[in-house]
Amino acid sequence: MSVGIQQHDTAFNNRIKRKMLTTVRQGNNIFFFGDSEWKINYSVTDISEQLDAQEHRLVFYCQQGVSPQSSAFATLQFDEWKEEHFVLMPAAAYNGNRFASRRLRYSPKLHDIKDIGAEKPMIISDIPRLSLPGYPSEIQERSGSMSTPSVGIYRKDSESYFWMLTDQGNQWGDHGISLNESADRSKMEMSIISPVVRTGTAYTMCDNQHASWDKPGDFKKGDSVVIRFRIYQGKASSLQSLFDIFFDIRTAISTTQPLVRRIPWSESMRILEKKFNEQNFVERHGYYSVGMRENFLQDWQPGWTGGMISTLPLLSEGADQTQKNVLRNFNWIFPNGISPSGFFWDAGRNGTEWLGGDIRNQHTKNWHLVRKSGDALWYIFKQFQLMRQMDIMIQPIWKEGARKVSDAFVQLWRKHHQLGQFVDSYTGDIIVGGSSSGAIVPAALIRASEYFGDTSYQRIATEIGNYLYSNFTKRGITCGGPGDALQNPDSESAAAMIESYVSLFESTRDSSWLTRAGEAARQFATWVVSYDYSYPDTSAFGKLGIRTRGSVYANTQNKHAAPGICTASGQGLLKLYQYTGDKRYLNLLVEITHGLTQYLPHPSLRFGDAPIGWVSERINMTDWEGAGSIGYILPISTWAETSLMLTYAELPGIVIDSKNNIARALDQFEIKPIQKKGSITGYKLTNKTLFKADVKIEIWSENQQGFRQRIVHFSAGEEIIIDVNGEIIQ
Repeated sequence: MSVGIQQHDTAFNNRIKRKMLTTVRQGNNIFFFGDSEWKINYSVTDISEQLDAQEHRLVFYCQQGVSPQSSAFATLQFDEWKEEHFVLMPAAAYNGNRFASRRLRYSPKLHDIKDIGAEKPMIISDIPRLSLPGYPSEIQERSGSMSTPSVGIYRKDSESYFWMLTDQGNQWGDHGISLNESADRSKMEMSIISPVVRTGTAYTMCDNQHASWDKPGDFKKGDSVVIRFRIYQGKASSLQSLFDIFFDIRTAISTTQPLVRRIPWSESMRILEKKFNEQNFVERHGYYSVGMRENFLQDWQPGWTGGMISTLPLLSEGADQTQKNVLRNFNWIFPNGISPSGFFWDAGRNGTEWLGGDIRNQHTKNWHLVRKSGDALWYIFKQFQLMRQMDIMIQPIWKEGARKVSDAFVQLWRKHHQLGQFVDSYTGDIIVGGSSSGAIVPAALIRASEYFGDTSYQRIATEIGNYLYSNFTKRGITCGGPGDALQNPDSESAAAMIESYVSLFESTRDSSWLTRAGEAARQFATWVVSYDYSYPDTSAFGKLGIRTRGSVYANTQNKHAAPGICTASGQGLLKLYQYTGDKRYLNLLVEITHGLTQYLPHPSLRFGDAPIGWVSERINMTDWEGAGSIGYILPISTWAETSLMLTYAELPGIVIDSKNNIARALDQFEIKPIQKKGSITGYKLTNKTLFKADVKIEIWSENQQGFRQRIVHFSAGEEIIIDVNGEIIQ
C-alpha cells in the first residue's frame, strides 16, 4: 500500500498536475506536499476470528499550509496480475465489465451486422470497465454507484479471494474507487480517493467519455481526511466463493438505521389499485397500460415493466370491478396480442396497434425481448391458478394462447439450444443471442407442464435451467434482462434465475436445484444496497430522510437503485428460506420489502411533487444522470408500482417460523417475541404507521409447510399480542 495527496487541474477536467506518493508505517507519519505539511496516522486492527480480515484506518491531517484542488488517497498495488482474475464491484462491474463495448446513445440497440447473431459474445454499452487488450484499462467510480462500496477479486490460479470494503465517504463527501491496469496487464492498482475526483472523464448515461465535473478539496491547516477500509482474503475453491463471502460481509462496514416504517402494504395497495383503475385502465379497449401512455413503451408491454404482471395483484387483491377489468385484459390480449412467431408482441399502443420492437430504431422494429414473453407466461399461469381458486372460468382462447407461447419457447430452444435476448416477432429466430434474458422461462414452462399435464415442458425447462446455470450462474454473470441496456450485467435476470431454480426444485424435488438457487440468490445479493446512503441535506431525498438499504440496483448501465425487484416480489427468496432454513435469505427479503413504501406518494405523505400513486424507479446514489442528480425526485409512473402491488399479493406481511423460533415482519410492522421461562410464548405486533392496516400472517409448522393462516386488522398505532399459532390473545 502507498498513500498520498494529489493536486488536480480543474481547468483540464481534473487531470493530475502534482502527486506525492509514499509508504507509511503504523503510527504517525510526517510528509510535505507543495506548501503544506501533513501528518498521517495509520492503524491496522484484526477484526475477525473466522476470516483473515483487518481494518485499516488512515487519518490525513493538514498541520501547516494549504493544498488547493486536492484529494487524499490510498492505493493497493497488485503484482502478478492477470486479465483472467475475476473483478467484482457490486452492482457496478462483473468480471471487471471486460466485454466488447459499443458507444450508443440511450436506449442502445446493436446495429452493426458484425454484432448481430445468435452466437455473438456479450456486448455492453460504454460504461466504466477494464478493457480488452489494446485499450487503456481503468474504472473510476463513486462509492455510491455500488450496492456496497467494495471490490472483490477471485484468482483461479491460486484459488483465492480478496475483498476490500470501505465507507461511502466522510465529511468531504463520497469516496472515489478506481482500478487501473498496466498496459501489459501485469499489475493493477486499486485506489480509494477522498473526496471523489475522477480524472479526465466521468460516466453519464451510456457515455463513459463525459468530461469530469468533480470538485477537489481545498485543504487548509486543521483539515483532516479519514479513509477507512477492511480487507478480507483467503482460499476459495471456486468463483462462487467470492459471492458467498460477500453475502456474509456485505453489511460489515455499513451505516444503517432501523428499518423504516412508512405506509403498510395494504394501504399502498388501496392507493395503487385506485391509481391503476383511474389512470392505467384503457376503458375503450379493456387493458391496463404499463404507464401513462406518454410513449409506446409506457402504453403496453406484456412483461418486463408491467402488462400481464400487473394483472396478478389486481386480480388477487382487487375489488369486483378491478377483477372484471383484469378479465377484460385477458380477452384483449388473447389472441390478438400474440405475434406470428408464437411469442407475444413486444409492445402495443392505442389498443389496436401491435409492435414488434423499438420503433425509434427502425432496424429493430421486429425485435422481441424474450424476457417479456417469459414474464407474461409465468404470471399468466399464476393467474390461471388464482382463477381456479376464485371459481373464475378460464376461457379456452386464453389456454390456447398460453400453450402457443409455451410451444414457441420449446421450438426456440430446440432450434438454437439457447433463448437469446431478442428474437424476430415473425419468425421466432434469434436476432441477438448470448444472454440470460429468458431466465424466468424455466419457471414458466414448469407451470405449463403442471397446467397442461405435459411432462415435455418440464423436460425442456430442465434443459434450459442446466444451460443457464452452466453459462451464466457458474460464471458469475447474468445479463440481458432489461431491453434498454444491451447485454450489461443486470439484477433482473439474476432475480429471475432464483425463481426458475426454485421452481425446478419444486417440480423435480432434485436438491441440486436448491443448491443452484442459493448460488443465484447470493449473486443477486450483490445488487441489493446494504447501507443507508447519506444524501446531501439540500437534496430532495435528504430532506425526506430516505433510507436506501434494501433498494435494488438495475444494471451496470442504468446506475440507479430502485424500490424493489424489476418486476417481481422476491417470492423465490422466501421459498429458498422455507426449503433451506437459511435465515439470511429471509433477512435479505426483509431488507428489500421494508423500504418499498417510502417512495409511494400518498395523500397524507407526499413525495415531493410526484402525483399520488406514481412510484418512480429512480433512487440515485450516484451522478450518472449528471452533476446534481444525486437524490433528486423524477416524478414518473413506473414498474415499481407493480412491484409494490406484487409484494402485497405474493408475500406474507409477517412470517412466524415455529420450528426455528424465527419471526420476521416483511410489512411495515414491529414484531417482538414474548418469552416465559426461556421459551417464546407469543409475539407483540405493533403498527407504528399512521394508517390502519390489514396484515397477512403466515405460520410455518414443524414440517416447514407455509400457509396463509389469517389476516389481522390493525388500527394506526395499535399493538396486538398473538400466540405462536397466530391467534390473537390480547
